[in-house]
Amino acid sequence: MADTILKLNDLSFSFPDKPVFSHLNYDLTAGIFLSIVGENGVGKTTLMRMVLQELKPSSGSVDFLPSRQAVNVGYVPQFRNIDMEYPLSIEDFVSLNQAGFKLPWRSREEKRRVRQILDETGLAGVCKRPLGEASGGEKQKAYLAQALLDEPNLLILDESTASLDPIAKNELLTLVKQINQDQNLTVIFITHDIPLARQYADSYLFLKPDHYESGLIADLTDEKVGRMNNV
Repeated sequence: MADTILKLNDLSFSFPDKPVFSHLNYDLTAGIFLSIVGENGVGKTTLMRMVLQELKPSSGSVDFLPSRQAVNVGYVPQFRNIDMEYPLSIEDFVSLNQAGFKLPWRSREEKRRVRQILDETGLAGVCKRPLGEASGGEKQKAYLAQALLDEPNLLILDESTASLDPIAKNELLTLVKQINQDQNLTVIFITHDIPLARQYADSYLFLKPDHYESGLIADLTDEKVGRMNNV
């Protein structure tokens, strides 16, 4: 039986003027590709901020198994404030997750690890390009590469495909799915794009205000989505 890596225990959260969700229970199995789906504003990112320990729940708990120290979390956001003038190359940006401000003095092993990640994410051929001049798809792959550099066993993609064109979306998620399968990396993909979730995920967690449902992604039919949206 596969191990559980994350447990949401009777989790509730409310802003002062708005309840977000209540009594949420979910066990995340290690190695699963989970999509958290639902319309904008239902609390998907709020939930992930609790997983990342940036927010405290109003009640309940978020528990990592066997311990918080045993679960290394990688995070890929939707946006970062990177403009055309951003000075670092893709390679140096990826390296920041390991070397901080000591880029010129990275060890041979650190450089080898960066090259390995650049190869895995398809960025080796453009690694010297300034990140500010990279395409949207290349930027998202760079964010992914930076997250993977720390060898996480749980990877969170927070609407990471929302600003990409269809080709770049599929390139990114095909890459993540391959890593998920090859390395048994547990993935949480937050999205409002249910067809995209169906294409790549194993399981789903569907959030609605004061209601949620979970199951295998194959069971998330159009009929079920319609029913959930009318709850």
